[in-house]
Amino acid sequence: MKKNIQNLITACCLLITFITGTSYSQSYTAVDNAIANYPKSFASPEKLAEKIKTDFASEEEKARAIFTWMALNIHYDLKAFESLSSKPKMAYTFSSEEERINKEQKFRRDGAATLLRTKKGVCQDYTALFHTLCELCGLKCMTIVGTSKTALPHIGKLPTTSDHAWNAVKVGETWRFIDVTWGSGMMNLETGKMMQQFNDAYFFTPPGIFFLNHFPDDKRYLMTDKTAEDFAALPLYYGRYLKSGYEFLTPEKGIFSIKETENIPLSIADLPEKDQVAYVFSNDNKPNLVTLKREGNVSTFNIPVTRRNRGYLTIYVNNESVVAYKIIP
Repeated sequence: MKKNIQNLITACCLLITFITGTSYSQSYTAVDNAIANYPKSFASPEKLAEKIKTDFASEEEKARAIFTWMALNIHYDLKAFESLSSKPKMAYTFSSEEERINKEQKFRRDGAATLLRTKKGVCQDYTALFHTLCELCGLKCMTIVGTSKTALPHIGKLPTTSDHAWNAVKVGETWRFIDVTWGSGMMNLETGKMMQQFNDAYFFTPPGIFFLNHFPDDKRYLMTDKTAEDFAALPLYYGRYLKSGYEFLTPEKGIFSIKETENIPLSIADLPEKDQVAYVFSNDNKPNLVTLKREGNVSTFNIPVTRRNRGYLTIYVNNESVVAYKIIP
């Protein structure tokens, strides 16, 4: 266990894995199985959209089909990401609202066609293809730009620099969040390479869960009453947490001062009895197993904090990082 935890702590200084997990909506097994048998390539977005419209009738099924096909067949281009500036840019100018809409759609569709041909891209490419396919399938879609919370230094940092893009699609009368970029894979922290790994934690994700890692530039797209300050104050939640089925009830804040804190009380709802919990302070990388006190479906434990414990505190469940906090002087 010690070796695994130390490897993970070292990796935390790089970039966390893209969020993985199970869907927060109904079962989509039939849709996913059908999409798994689709061709790996299509000549154009129109061809793929036509196939989806032929096979699926409901808005929800069409949105899922687009998400699943892209997540299975489009690969994240890490080299392109590293060469880009942090904020996605639109490469056009306009003098009227009509011209803006037309040029924006052309920009998206050109990007969508390129991504479908190369099958490699970054978040703005994923969102362009998803948005285009939605339009071609008769779905209302938005592309949203904002800040992601994906690394330890983001704890306590206000969302001021846009570094990510995602979508919202309208199903019935409700707008639903989708992040197909994070649905397509994750970064292997040991190798620094991207891994294709289908996940659907970010398909139709409830706003409160989506908020843990996404803050839009336009606050109208939050779909919650949370603020930028709330986002900054959050701990860093890892992918394993979102797929776990349990919930950290406390603490809700992500920053603790060693001058004001001697113990950090934690409580977890619905943690399986067989699960083991440990914590590590980044300044010593020493894993500490905890003894859980269980009352009903809630498990509690305390973490003692001393003046030498500064940096980051990471909680592990079964050797997997699930949440991290920042410890300040």
